[in-house]
Amino acid sequence: MIKSVDLEVAQATLGELIAGLKPNEEVVIMKDHKAVARLVPSSATSSPRQPGLMKGKCIVVAEDNEHLDGFREYMQ
Repeated sequence: MIKSVDLEVAQATLGELIAGLKPNEEVVIMKDHKAVARLVPSSATSSPRQPGLMKGKCIVVAEDNEHLDGFREYMQ
């Protein structure tokens, strides 16, 4: 569910807006009838990690340390 709130109201009641957010709810903050920000609960923005999703995406072309030559002075 999307709820819209004027910027001045959001500034005055930010704590209450945050405390009242439900998992699938968002608050759109408006200024001059234009959306300027969205307030969403943190659990709605991230999903649980799934091991192995990137398997096969990274390919090592060569097993060498030649690319580290410019950093030798920092590695001692």
